[in-house]
Amino acid sequence: MATGIVVVFDFDHTIIDCDSDDWIFDHFGVTKLFNELLLTMSWNSCVDWMMKEIQTQGRTIQEIAECLKRVPLHTHIITAIKSAHALGCDLRIVSDANVFFIETILKHYGLLEYFSEINTNPSFIDEQGRLRILPFTSFPHGCTVSCPTNMCKGKIIERIRASSFGEGKKQLVYIGDGKGDFCPSLKLREGDYVMPRKNYPVWELICSNSLLIKAEIHEWRDGDELEHKLLRLLNTFIITDEAQNSMTMNPLPPICSTHQLLPQALPVPPY
Repeated sequence: MATGIVVVFDFDHTIIDCDSDDWIFDHFGVTKLFNELLLTMSWNSCVDWMMKEIQTQGRTIQEIAECLKRVPLHTHIITAIKSAHALGCDLRIVSDANVFFIETILKHYGLLEYFSEINTNPSFIDEQGRLRILPFTSFPHGCTVSCPTNMCKGKIIERIRASSFGEGKKQLVYIGDGKGDFCPSLKLREGDYVMPRKNYPVWELICSNSLLIKAEIHEWRDGDELEHKLLRLLNTFIITDEAQNSMTMNPLPPICSTHQLLPQALPVPPY
């Protein structure tokens, strides 16, 4: 079993094959307004403003949820999540999306129960009954790598390592696509694995700064390749771990010195 591994997934363009915010804004026809607001607002603040705008136009939370249920999710991603969980991995999400979007999509696909923790921007219903989005953190996190102002994924990974490794976990696998996934990739250590999506921002950053990465790098292109490479890594870990445990439980017998094993040579009589 791979009970010693924590697998951390990003969400947008990793678990799902699109950006969940863009999916909603495209569906409700407000993408142009969203892009205009991005010129003067942070992404997280802009998403909150747009959610208010959509609902002010008469759209309901239920309509938003129904739209999210149509988000595409590759069948091999579903298999990868279920297989990793069945092997004993601790699965977690670290995402700059939000709780409502992520939980709605995962529930629809029957995957929410497979994750022990979701680290993302919180959502709530305000006094007017509107869905609202808050930042993961509202105070400066101090990171200067590639993180947005509302979330440093690297600090989240450090917390996950500190808490889970105290419970006996041994290795981290981090899977992501965006530039915000570069900081947590830098926090990984030797023996860990980082799985950047090829031709996406984090892959380009890792390729340009490969000497800064201590973890093994395993790129992937789509759900099929992600499933194949992730399960291969997990099976390799299981085989190695079982071999080490076997050596610990059944150590080899001590090797005797040669003179104890061989008979003494007989003297040759003179001619």
